Amino acid sequence: MGLTTSRALLLSALAAFGASAADSHERGLAVDLELVIAVDVSASMDQGEFLLQRTGYAQAIGHPDFIRAVRSGFNQRIAITYVEWSSGGLQKIIVPWRLIDGVEAAGAFAQELERQPIISSRGTSISAALTFGAGLFDANGFDGRRKAIDVSGDGPNNSGPPVGAARDSVLEQGIVINGLPILIRPSPIFPAMDRYYAECVIGGPGSFVLPVHKTEEFATAIRRKLILEIAARPQRRIVPIAGSEPVDCLIGEKVRDLRAPHFPGLND
Repeated sequence: MGLTTSRALLLSALAAFGASAADSHERGLAVDLELVIAVDVSASMDQGEFLLQRTGYAQAIGHPDFIRAVRSGFNQRIAITYVEWSSGGLQKIIVPWRLIDGVEAAGAFAQELERQPIISSRGTSISAALTFGAGLFDANGFDGRRKAIDVSGDGPNNSGPPVGAARDSVLEQGIVINGLPILIRPSPIFPAMDRYYAECVIGGPGSFVLPVHKTEEFATAIRRKLILEIAARPQRRIVPIAGSEPVDCLIGEKVRDLRAPHFPGLND
């Protein structure tokens, strides 16, 4: 092989390495999962439930089982951001994107989460929460093998656009949606929120619903759900009872419209 040929091969290899490095930099830091935690703080929740959610997530993220799950992945690290939402106009980033790669990072995330104030509002816009959450993946500095939005709430969508269209748009972007319906105080509009989430909210490969029926189950359920998401080993999806009618994904909007003349601002 001549000197000219060797030099050409070297330059070609260097160019390829440079392009690969630039591409890697553009994509961001490789992680096993990019996860948006989207938590309902609408007026249907009381202060105790707000704190229950905050404390539950903080405890779950700092738990040794969660950290072991993180460290068992291909890259041994994930990225998380925590968002609280209610009406179509209220989605707030409580903790921005953070890299979780061990005990120290998980503990810092949990402490930061517990320090933040809680802001609530009327209206339940799962659709706006999903749309907002999907937008957080762009240019976040991470390159996840998987992307997921983890939604928790206790009532059907009644604010903003219909939930079905928002869900479909998120799924088209390759983002999985999982659900944690809170059934501690069942919604008077539609008590079977596990079915609503299963049929109207979640979607994507391996998506799942994990309902919470009792206060004492909450922290364990959150930890279990986060571990399932990290490990990509979801439990069986909830299936409606045979012969039951399909869930009306617009039930929240229909009840809202009936009540609107008596409760101005319900759709704010």
